[in-house]
Amino acid sequence: MSAGSTPDPARQRLTGPEAARLLRLATTASVATAAVLIVVKFAAFVLTDSVSILSTLIDSLLDAAASVVNLLAVRHALVPADREHRFGHGKAEPLAALGQAAFITGSAIFLVIEASHRFFAPRPLENSEVGIAVMVFSIAATLALVSFQRYVIRRTGSLAIQADSLHYVSDILVNAAVIVALIVTAQLGWLYADPIFGIAIAAYILYTAWQIASGALDMLMDRELPDEDRKRIHAVALAHPAVVGLHDLRTRTSGPQVFIQAHIEMDGGLSLIDAHTIADQVEEALLEAFPGAEIILHQDPHGIKEDRAHFG
Repeated sequence: MSAGSTPDPARQRLTGPEAARLLRLATTASVATAAVLIVVKFAAFVLTDSVSILSTLIDSLLDAAASVVNLLAVRHALVPADREHRFGHGKAEPLAALGQAAFITGSAIFLVIEASHRFFAPRPLENSEVGIAVMVFSIAATLALVSFQRYVIRRTGSLAIQADSLHYVSDILVNAAVIVALIVTAQLGWLYADPIFGIAIAAYILYTAWQIASGALDMLMDRELPDEDRKRIHAVALAHPAVVGLHDLRTRTSGPQVFIQAHIEMDGGLSLIDAHTIADQVEEALLEAFPGAEIILHQDPHGIKEDRAHFG
């Protein structure tokens, strides 16, 4: 193997049974965490009557629903390719991410409505200490979950887990904002702090939903891999001494699966068996750089003019 095909260890991702195990663990942990937070936040809302805590309760309810959808989608995405789905089932992941974005948007709209009511008719809070304690617990539990999710994302590249992690990160910020709102309301007596923080949280949740939906649509629309990955593919292919050019590179992702298609140019005098052997060697080098990728290489004689689309 040539030096140009040496993989970057930081970019190595798990595939197969180990990746599937991590994905299942991450989705199960997400559902379990959301369920625990729903119970403690409901108790806190009953005791405090805080719209800020209500906002985090609603968020956790939607987190639970989204996480269940995520759990089912990830398990479906892990199903191997079959006769009806030759490219696998990876698109289940971005579909789940879009579902999460819809859930999150709905929660933000509800929060704006509820916070607006409280803004025009503010209410004093009760048992704010309990609310603060529950928020601190929520932050700790969510931090533990996000840390595990980040590990799984690094090892698998899962879009569904990334989307799930993104809105749990927003939960940490939301919970911290609620603590500030409770302190300001309880200690300074400023009743408008609670609904104002609720509306601010809703705006942040909407931004989170946009981020999730954008990434999901990119995958569903078969967006190309980042430019750095495409340059890496060129470098790996051209590192083989018999490859003199590469064109018509097309890439996409479907869940955790990466797809790479390209035409490699070689000396037109090579025999078919030699050209096939070289293509196999280039494919092996690309698999080292992109473990688990599905690669299709077409062999072209160098110097043949073709009508090609140019995208820059």
